[in-house]
Amino acid sequence: SGIGCSSRFPYYMNTYGMHSIHGRAPAIATGLATSRRDLSVWVVTGDGDALSIGGNHLIHALRRNVNLKILLFNNRIYGLTKGQYSPTSEVGKITKSTPMGSLDAPFNPVSLALGAEASFVARTVDSDRKHLTQVLRQAADHPGTALVEIYQNCNIFNDGAFEILKDKQQAEEAVIRLEHGQPIRFGVEGSKGVVRNQTTGDLEVVTVTPENEAQILVHDAHAASPTTAFALSRLADADTLHHTPIGVLRSFKRPVYDTLMSDQLDAAVEQHGKSDLDALLTGNDTWTVETS
Repeated sequence: SGIGCSSRFPYYMNTYGMHSIHGRAPAIATGLATSRRDLSVWVVTGDGDALSIGGNHLIHALRRNVNLKILLFNNRIYGLTKGQYSPTSEVGKITKSTPMGSLDAPFNPVSLALGAEASFVARTVDSDRKHLTQVLRQAADHPGTALVEIYQNCNIFNDGAFEILKDKQQAEEAVIRLEHGQPIRFGVEGSKGVVRNQTTGDLEVVTVTPENEAQILVHDAHAASPTTAFALSRLADADTLHHTPIGVLRSFKRPVYDTLMSDQLDAAVEQHGKSDLDALLTGNDTWTVETS
């Protein structure tokens, strides 16, 4: 784990775990996953830890497709350091560090991951135990990097951030549950759906009618191109007042970094034999400097 409230999670699990350096958990986990391919390696991080100081390490782990499972707990606030705004806080957020309201446009973690060519990207809600369990199982089974954004409440510094998604009646109108191979419909009795605007190519939410029912988009989480998954990620409002997609947005198999690296090392040993470390350190690119 990194550093933050989220990163205490390994303490509550019956497994081996450790705090790493602030924002650098993906880098340390990459070393572990590539050297110990027999292990199941998980990274636990938060919206501040992963997307601020750790943003660079996160995107490179995603693009490399290291065999890691990354849980990004998003509560839209810095909780450990007492309530400053974070990279996912909404514009206008009043906190101790932004008393007149935040001016920063927030990251959409799912959009960011898809833009980094992540092979598995999902979103879920901490209080929806059944959905959370299903998503984590799919992430665990995925070969390569899996990023799961988990909407999480901070009842001290940002209480009620996702209340609309947790209230059963309001959630029915706000939560877009994505299921591979199924039409993307939500609302009371599936009264709303997602279609592609034929003029702009963008995705938009419509009220389902007999005339447009055939146009409702069917979710394809396994598509090679992340284009539609990215468009789905943009349906999430910054304030989550209208609609927010949850579920697996993308699950696409592509070469895993650990395997590629191992194959490359095996090929080098087969071609050149095992290397002599001393010979490597004192090879053709070193000099002996004599002084009088």
